[in-house]
Amino acid sequence: MVDITMPALGADMRDGTLIEWQVKPGDHIEKGDTIAVIETSKGAIEMESYHSGTISELLVEPEIKLPVGSVMARMESDSPLSESAIEEATSETVPLTNEQRQEPELDDTLLPPYIPPKHLRSAPSSTEAISKSQSRLYASPAARKQAHQSGVDLSTLTGSGPNGTIVLRDLTTQISSRPVEPSKTNASATPTSTATPSSSATSAMRQAISDAMTRSKQEIPHYYLALEINLTQAQNWLVEQNQQREPEQRLLLPAILITAIARQLAKHPQLNGFYQDGHFTPSADINIANTISLREGGLVTPAILNANQLTVAQTMDSLRDLTERARHGRLKSSEVSQGTITVTSIGERGADMITGVIYPPQVAIIGLGRLRKVPVVDGDAITVGDVMTVTLAADHRVSDGINGARFLHALAKQLQHPEALL
Repeated sequence: MVDITMPALGADMRDGTLIEWQVKPGDHIEKGDTIAVIETSKGAIEMESYHSGTISELLVEPEIKLPVGSVMARMESDSPLSESAIEEATSETVPLTNEQRQEPELDDTLLPPYIPPKHLRSAPSSTEAISKSQSRLYASPAARKQAHQSGVDLSTLTGSGPNGTIVLRDLTTQISSRPVEPSKTNASATPTSTATPSSSATSAMRQAISDAMTRSKQEIPHYYLALEINLTQAQNWLVEQNQQREPEQRLLLPAILITAIARQLAKHPQLNGFYQDGHFTPSADINIANTISLREGGLVTPAILNANQLTVAQTMDSLRDLTERARHGRLKSSEVSQGTITVTSIGERGADMITGVIYPPQVAIIGLGRLRKVPVVDGDAITVGDVMTVTLAADHRVSDGINGARFLHALAKQLQHPEALL
């Protein structure tokens, strides 16, 4: 018998809210199947199973907040669990700190779209069942909490989430767009709440980011390096490649950069792995966590798994997919918990250089500055080229500046031959 517990999807996660089960007792599942949707400071995450087997019992009802490590369900494994199998399962989540084992008081403020559980997807057997299903009001826990605080009747709102689910943004957009009654515009009117959904929507995420970054700066001895890399060759290659592609299939520069970074990390393992319990463990996998800004504010860093095995086109597909699902709150637990190094970027309108803060227990973060045109010395000639400042922040307990410098120079050399990344 295997316990299914609330996973730790990052060093900053202390608890999570079960949104819904995707399975029921008696269902047989394979390792990697989605079994539940949980809400965390990163949004709604699809929780995957670490084992194959049959669900025995579900111990927790939806919309219940649980500390990390709490038992949520049990399943019968298809094969007896060896000690190595247990280690493999636990290694897929970030180990807990003593602080994470204490149940904190965090707000449920991020929106999860609703996906009907499997047992609710079968066709109803009667007109009564259809009516009951249609009349049920679906709303995220965050939306319910904010509505209660603001005195809003959820039944008066139209949900914009899947299957008409009312999510937090619906309170923001629909309430603000309603005309104000004349009787409520006088000075004696008392608002029901001074908090706005938009401000509370990012509070939990901002706190989680703050906690993780504070811990990083206090515990990790960072060193920083920067190198200007000439990307003229890469840009020219992109133009040639995109002439043969439909608009929706065109490649973007980040796909080249991430693919090249992944290939070089295989040769510089001291930058790819985890520092835990006083020692460094290099990762056999190269899972590049890519920073994605959310429209509601804040950011998430889902990982492109096994990025060193992908071509530029496959990396581009992964970036599109992760960005789309991240902004709709549909990431998978493996994507938010298994990053081995992070790449951060502000984009074309950002700064010339960005120096990141390492996300523990990772040991390095790579920053991609704004692509800009500058004079480039080519032999005796001066031309205009496309240049980007790439930075590296790394953990001095694991590597030295010379190691980081070698990585950056190898990356620069790789990017002069983008055709090799196909």
